Amino acid sequence: MPYLIALLLFLFACPAMAGTSQGYGNGGRFAVYDPIVAAHNERGELFRIQGHCQSACTLFLGIRNVCVERSARLLFHAGNDRSGQISETSTQHMLSAYNSRLRQYLVSGGHVKTMAFHTLSGGDLIDKFGYKECR
Repeated sequence: MPYLIALLLFLFACPAMAGTSQGYGNGGRFAVYDPIVAAHNERGELFRIQGHCQSACTLFLGIRNVCVERSARLLFHAGNDRSGQISETSTQHMLSAYNSRLRQYLVSGGHVKTMAFHTLSGGDLIDKFGYKECR
């Protein structure tokens, strides 16, 4: 049911908010982000990651037609359960949204073993990890 509510909110959101990470930058529950990712993947529309994007917001990297602005700042950490404890299941859910190069970097660097944020610039995501740059 939460997925349906989130999807309906997304579909009827202000057009200025559609197709961008704006308004979602502080993260939150997967139930808000997963339906947005699914809807964009279904429609194939371009989705822009811009500005500050932390935690669950980084799930938007799993959108097939995503682009990242060079000035964006993405903050990664381990996934957690509802009580705030690190969860392997939630961490794997987040990692599955990232391409293999980014996933390997985050795992090998231990960045998904802690709740401390690890920040990457949009430029790094583009230049080092192969994500498409927004034009």
